[in-house]
Amino acid sequence: MRTTAPGRRARRTLAGAGTAIALLAGVLTGCQEGSAPAKGDRGAQAGPRWNTAPTSVAAAGDSITRGFDACSVLADCPEVSWATGSDPGVQSLAARLLGQAQVAGRSWNYAVTGSRMADLAGQLASAAEHKPDLVTIMVGSNDACRPSAGSMTPVAEFRAGFEKALAGLRAASPASQVYVSSVPDLQRLWQQGKDSPMVRQVWKLGICQSMLADPLSSAGAATARREQVRARVVEYNEVLREVCAKDALCRYDGGAVFQYPFAVEQLSRWDWFHPGRDGQARLAELAHRQVTSAEPPR
Repeated sequence: MRTTAPGRRARRTLAGAGTAIALLAGVLTGCQEGSAPAKGDRGAQAGPRWNTAPTSVAAAGDSITRGFDACSVLADCPEVSWATGSDPGVQSLAARLLGQAQVAGRSWNYAVTGSRMADLAGQLASAAEHKPDLVTIMVGSNDACRPSAGSMTPVAEFRAGFEKALAGLRAASPASQVYVSSVPDLQRLWQQGKDSPMVRQVWKLGICQSMLADPLSSAGAATARREQVRARVVEYNEVLREVCAKDALCRYDGGAVFQYPFAVEQLSRWDWFHPGRDGQARLAELAHRQVTSAEPPR
């Protein structure tokens, strides 16, 4: 049978259309399998979202979170703790998030004065029993505050301790968010109190001798020792940032506490080293700003 010219043109048109459809189908299939997941897939792959309004708070850490030396000499004062305190003058993080009336029943403080990173895992294990919406961590000062600079916690050991503690919390309470405070700049605190004779006497009782020993000495060895301690704190903060960044529900403060310029009036009137009531209030303010932000600090 002989094919007419119009018939051949019609078949060529249909063949071309079929080829175009096949190519288009291939392109769409490739997009679905590779670069552009379907809407449902995007929802399934999205990580957990940060909750800016947690309804329960547990705190872990050291003397700062216990309010040490904020109310009386050489004593804890947890009621002024920046994290879970009940003092209306401080307006702790828990009070700002939960309301003053809910602090007693919906917040828990497991920080212990003198604690180091090695103690954090045990504190977080206790905190995890409550399945809190938010866990605050401020630890590391005592790893740097040792009898000598040579006895500071090695950075690798500090990292291993933080990884272990965070992994334990995540296993026991998978949905708990974690706010990690940077370690304060201990050298700045030394600068605030070193010129007071009374403060120097208190420091002799054993507070942070790696930084505070011979507070007025400008000798090369003393200066180098203080710089060594500060450098170690910087390294600790980098560990906190790096480890926290691997956990979708962990938020590091971006160095906010380390960078905060504590003034004399914000420090304990007994040791001019630990935060006093006003200093605790500033820490609570910094934490609240970070926790309630839609985006983490940069």
